[in-house]
Amino acid sequence: MADTSDAAAVEVAPANLPVHCPNPAMPLWSSHPRVFLDVAATGSAMCPYCGTRYVLRGGPRPGGHH
Repeated sequence: MADTSDAAAVEVAPANLPVHCPNPAMPLWSSHPRVFLDVAATGSAMCPYCGTRYVLRGGPRPGGHH
């Protein structure tokens, strides 16, 4: 199960898949190229550009995102 103790982690609901970074809540000054992250397989993923960690509410989903 994903470690959700990280205060900087962004929790996402299964309905919000697929996840991309930067997300709409991020300020414009922190923009970088959009990258899609697979949080469904492991329950969490980290953006390779800014290091923001995304955690899927309910943990990994068998078979990936739907």
